[in-house]
Amino acid sequence: MNIEEFYAENEARRESAEIEFGSEWTDSVGNDYELSWVEATGELYLMLGPDGTMHADLFFGSPTSYTEPIESLIVKVIGTVTSQADVEEKLTGWEDAMGEPHSLQWLAERFSAAE
Repeated sequence: MNIEEFYAENEARRESAEIEFGSEWTDSVGNDYELSWVEATGELYLMLGPDGTMHADLFFGSPTSYTEPIESLIVKVIGTVTSQADVEEKLTGWEDAMGEPHSLQWLAERFSAAE
């Protein structure tokens, strides 16, 4: 879903404080993602910018490779964590992990796509 659909689906998201956990998470083809946590809903989500290409892997689809152009900011909720303390604990070490190639794999180990 795009960012506007994400916020329109639940107005609590739009009105909530958010904490960003970096904007340089990468997939296996090098796209950059931003990771944020929405305080009101507990949702942890990834956002791919409009200059990226959708590569189906981990959180965004099956492991088969394909790309399609992105026209707007694409959002995927990867998990729900009820408190800021819990999300910070679960993401301990994220600053170092984000700098590694294909860092979405590190997130996948902590948050399954089905979570």
